Amino acid sequence: MNYTLNQLRIFLKITQTLSITKSAEQLNLTQPAISIQLKNFQRQFDYPLVEIIQKKIYVTDLGKEVAHAAEGIINEVDNINYKSQNFKNNLAGHLKMAIVSTGKYIMPYFLSDFLKDNTNVDLTMDVTNKSKVIRSLLQNEIDFALVSILPENIKVDKFDLIENQLFLVGNKDINKPIKGEKELADITFIFREEGSGTRQLMEKFITKHKIKIKKKIELTSNEAVKQAIIAGLGYSIMPLIGIRNEVENGILKIIPIKGLPIQTTWRLIWLKEKRLSPIAESYLTYLGKEKKNIIDKYALLNS
Repeated sequence: MNYTLNQLRIFLKITQTLSITKSAEQLNLTQPAISIQLKNFQRQFDYPLVEIIQKKIYVTDLGKEVAHAAEGIINEVDNINYKSQNFKNNLAGHLKMAIVSTGKYIMPYFLSDFLKDNTNVDLTMDVTNKSKVIRSLLQNEIDFALVSILPENIKVDKFDLIENQLFLVGNKDINKPIKGEKELADITFIFREEGSGTRQLMEKFITKHKIKIKKKIELTSNEAVKQAIIAGLGYSIMPLIGIRNEVENGILKIIPIKGLPIQTTWRLIWLKEKRLSPIAESYLTYLGKEKKNIIDKYALLNS
């Protein structure tokens, strides 16, 4: 066998995306180049690595084993390159994070200057719901998780980033006043999906105040919830950080209700016994020095 590191990278990407088009986009290559490399790589094996059925890619059992081995090889090669850079006193490595979806409104601000100052640091950031974030944390797939609610029954260390406030929100055409539980029972509530931290906080508020919901809508992202509110489909309890521009521009309205806002804190967390990489340690040191400057620079606490 005489396959190349480039072929391993391409094959691994194909098994991850199950798409020639997406693989080409993510690797900055053309689709024909991806297809040719896959064909040349496949020729070196006696059994198929992938099968294409009705234009869909399926990875065979052998293909899965080869992809797993390829990932290990690529990681080791990347580590060699990182160590070479570190030997020259250039911080180099891979920073891996998983963040809850609402965290996308704040986390880039806390990463921007660090990555600009350390050009040999690569970032992988999975933006998903809380349950998947915690799963990645427990499986030790990441350096840090960003959450606004600490997980239960898991020993973690944490770094507090910034406060988080959640308000009841409706659109600009609100006519009927909402003052308490009676009026809340008559509105349509828009929920995030199961496993969402925002949904968890919203449900706690509803249970605590014994609100009987007559009608609800469930959507799978904060952006979808926001657009649904703007369209007049209902109301939701949302983090201010994700709706600040719409509130300032009068597109959305915060509705004053007793018991709101809900106060939490955005935190980076990691497993208690985890040995942090030099990159992760450096990033925590950076945050310790620059957190206040970042908050002030981007006016992250202004409403």
